[in-house]
Amino acid sequence: MSATLETLQKQIDSGEDLSSIVRTMKALAATSVRQYEKAAESLDDYYQTVELGLSVVLSKGMDLPEDPGVDQRKPVLMLVFGSDHGLAGRFNEQIVSYALKDYWEQGSTSNGNPGEFPASRVVTGIGEQSVSRIRAAGIDLAQSFTMPTSISAITPFIQLLLETIDRWRFREGVEEVLLFYNRPITGGFDPRAETLFPVNLSGLRETRLNWQSRSLPTYTLPTDQLLSSLLRQYFFVSLYRACALSLAAENISRLAAMQAAEKNINERLDELKNSYQHQRQAAITEELLDIISGFKAVSGKLD
Repeated sequence: MSATLETLQKQIDSGEDLSSIVRTMKALAATSVRQYEKAAESLDDYYQTVELGLSVVLSKGMDLPEDPGVDQRKPVLMLVFGSDHGLAGRFNEQIVSYALKDYWEQGSTSNGNPGEFPASRVVTGIGEQSVSRIRAAGIDLAQSFTMPTSISAITPFIQLLLETIDRWRFREGVEEVLLFYNRPITGGFDPRAETLFPVNLSGLRETRLNWQSRSLPTYTLPTDQLLSSLLRQYFFVSLYRACALSLAAENISRLAAMQAAEKNINERLDELKNSYQHQRQAAITEELLDIISGFKAVSGKLD
């Protein structure tokens, strides 16, 4: 009986330690979610400003080349944003499945043909958990990265990504760059695909944005120079936002996983504590019966 009580007590202590860890992880995830969401939200105005500037430059009578479409013989660069750490529910499984299968089967690609996963592709995994799942699917990775661990680490990481994209474009002739990441939605997260390159210049020029005045702004820089500068900012903001939203979605998933784990641990602790109380009560009752029996035996001998 004492051995059973000792075992139950050890299980209770272990459960309480685990519950404390889960509560800490839940608090960290809840804090991180808001930080990364604010980082993404803070880019909205800047993104709109860059888009506004592009629409102005492109509307100044610039002759745009006709869109020849994406050469299907050229490799497609796929950037898949996942996580480095586990305990995040189906966060990584969902985005990897979407990037390797669901996106193409839905026919939302540039050629609109479902089921055509590109034979020529350059797949880059971001986050150890997504990298391992991509490799498990039999896909060779051209390169892998770790995800930033803080807001301040995102900017140098995006700069590294931009250098990598330029290298693959010039080395392998990549003509299409796709971003795959999870984004927060009400009640959870949802996978998203975004075309970083080629840029739809015609669409940007035709964008109708609300101006605070009747006249369009003017500029003094050469058009080509200003367009190049704005496009660099456009690429940077697009990548930064995708990374920040992915990190926010990761922590949303981890928060939900920790809440479920905390509920299960608390239920298990209640069961263990009830069992411990029953076992302890049974042990006390048994000891009292032994004392009473011993007392009666001694009393009988004295009589």
